[in-house]
Amino acid sequence: MNRTVRSVATSLAVGFAMYFAARGVWWIEQPSAPLMMVAAIALYLVVVNVAILWDSAISVRMPLWAALATLVSSILIPVLATLSLDPLTRTAPFATWYIGALGLMGVVCIVRRRFVIGWLVVAILVATSSAYLGFFVALSLGLVGSLMWVVIAHLLVIFWDRAVRDTERLAGIQQAVSAWHATQQVRQKERRLRTQFALAVAGPVLSRTVASRGSLNEEERLQARLAEGRLRDELRGADLLNDAVRDAIEDARRRGAVVTVFDEGGLADVDEGRRAAIRDELARVLRDADAERWIIRAAQDPRIAVTVVGRAGAGGQSDDDAVDVWHEIPRDAPEAS
Repeated sequence: MNRTVRSVATSLAVGFAMYFAARGVWWIEQPSAPLMMVAAIALYLVVVNVAILWDSAISVRMPLWAALATLVSSILIPVLATLSLDPLTRTAPFATWYIGALGLMGVVCIVRRRFVIGWLVVAILVATSSAYLGFFVALSLGLVGSLMWVVIAHLLVIFWDRAVRDTERLAGIQQAVSAWHATQQVRQKERRLRTQFALAVAGPVLSRTVASRGSLNEEERLQARLAEGRLRDELRGADLLNDAVRDAIEDARRRGAVVTVFDEGGLADVDEGRRAAIRDELARVLRDADAERWIIRAAQDPRIAVTVVGRAGAGGQSDDDAVDVWHEIPRDAPEAS
């Protein structure tokens, strides 16, 4: 609950509590047992202030012991107040102060999320006031108002809690949307940088190809093939690449190997330090083995970040090609033995 709203509600509750206590003290006829009336008022002031103020700055929910004390007091207060008066004065305005007072105690219990205790206080108020005054007389002396206060308080608490939940949910959605938008901006920037880098590599070759109208010598054809592979690597698997991996892939292609890179999110949620280690390990695998066709794949797997397969056959996709290299790089760093 908002601090300002809580402070206002607390001040109003304390103010009404003092008002009802003042009504009880301001008797126009001497009670037959004034000490019992004073005891009822004193008990009310102590209990209602405890119910309102105890731990209110820490939690909206009232402590259970305070709620139970309020419930017990709601039984004692009407009895003490009524027995302190003569039967003829029990309907006087000062004598029925406990009807509004117990209604306020029920409201406090409801607002502080002790709904069962709050309605039990109301039930006790209805029972005791009806027993001492008569049901319809009690209604005319303020019982209707107390019941309406508790009903309205309960409805307001329900609507307030629902509004708070909706606000928290909307705040969470807004944060998720903001994070998604920021992620998309970062990815767009990364794609632009990758494309610019790849075009910087392929641009000169493309310019020579256009200028010569496709008439290239063997070295230029090799450079064009390497540039085309580099362009595909940057667009399809840039997260797997660093300078060492790029150099290892280029050396493999210069030897005549076919290298295919697929990034399907295998490095997602992997911290940057581990990513660097994975890339270095990938570069070592490519340098230390010889194959005619390399397939480097970073699939979304909970355990394996990158799978490297080296086959003997350079053409086609036949499963009969001999597997020369099969290497899996885990997402998490291996534990030192």
